Amino acid sequence: MSQTVDPSLDKRLGEAAERLEAGLAAALSGSSFLLAGAPERLLAAMRHGTLDGGKRLRPFLVEETAALFGADPAFAAPVALALECIHCYSLIHDDLPAMDDDDLRRGRPTVHRAYDEATAILAGDALLTLAFGLVAETQAPIEPAAQLTLIRLLSREAGAAGMAGGQALDLAAETATLDEAEIARMQAMKTGALIAFAAEAGAVVGGASPAERKTLRRYGEIVGLAFQLADDLLDETADAATLGKAAGKDAARGKKTLPALRGIDWTRAELDRLVAEAEALLDPFGTRGETLRQTARFVAWRAK
Repeated sequence: MSQTVDPSLDKRLGEAAERLEAGLAAALSGSSFLLAGAPERLLAAMRHGTLDGGKRLRPFLVEETAALFGADPAFAAPVALALECIHCYSLIHDDLPAMDDDDLRRGRPTVHRAYDEATAILAGDALLTLAFGLVAETQAPIEPAAQLTLIRLLSREAGAAGMAGGQALDLAAETATLDEAEIARMQAMKTGALIAFAAEAGAVVGGASPAERKTLRRYGEIVGLAFQLADDLLDETADAATLGKAAGKDAARGKKTLPALRGIDWTRAELDRLVAEAEALLDPFGTRGETLRQTARFVAWRAK
């Protein structure tokens, strides 16, 4: 398989990230109904943990899957913003001493280092709560029935059956022995759940059929698996300057990863297999699915 990614994807990712950054800055300004009157220090901590960072992959997937069905990015924006708020809340909490205990995130001090632990906890809580308000906003250009579907899906994928549950399994696994299936389940929940939601949410916004939603959710699940595999591979092979955070911490903390269990060569071959599966799922969409094909390649091959 030719391991190349179209350079135009970087441009599309950059444009989407700029749109999202502007939307997040407005949402976190404190002037909206959802945040009016919030303490300024708490708002500052929320902004510190949310703005100026990352490829914004999850909201990009919301936009691009919605675009498969002709939906304007403005229709996907409330969900994209909400999903990024939840992702950033999870990073703020993951970095806490009681969790992964990190001092750097995206090359900057983590929120609990820039502020304090209590403020970091509350910033994460507030971002999680804000997310549901953004999806439920009465002026959002999404049909009310779709809003309810999205809120229900987001609640599951962010909660105990999804991301939060995966993080609990990850912490418990530091002192346990896991087989390949158990590691895959943990990672599908911890990382894959929100990425799967992103792909399905765009389909909901775009008015996809149940079969199309199922296909795109499976695409998101595969991209989520590839994302975590690539992250774990980078943790073993890259340095802190490349990662924007400390390298090699997974092994030091006893984290259970598939690269550690199966080896680097297996991991690279598995990333290729996942890309091929993701591409095949997009065949029914023809040329409209090309950006999503390129996204799967980018996610998988950034570690190779």
